[in-house]
Amino acid sequence: MIGDVEVHSVRPLEPFKAEVHFTDGSERVIDLEPYLHGRVFEPIRSSAAFFQSMSVADGTITWPNGADIDPDVLYLGLKPAWMIDATTSGAESQRQEQRQQEPIQHDVAEAG
Repeated sequence: MIGDVEVHSVRPLEPFKAEVHFTDGSERVIDLEPYLHGRVFEPIRSSAAFFQSMSVADGTITWPNGADIDPDVLYLGLKPAWMIDATTSGAESQRQEQRQQEPIQHDVAEAG
């Protein structure tokens, strides 16, 4: 993983969005919809209750059916694998603006 940053905790929000807290102390609201493609994610897309059954295991978001999302992808706001164009190169193709992420404003000094 990039810099060993993992998901520390997660809270499901409106459909397909989650408040994600990382082990480096950063937090963001992430739209998970682009990552929920493929057969293993079908139950998650089909059921709000199943989407909300997310938890954290092994440093990332997981669901009871074994589906998970790479924590680096979440932390760095990378494109899902299915979206990566085979004709573009490595890290360049992975970079995208954090358009799916909304920072959560905190004053760390007040949190104590």
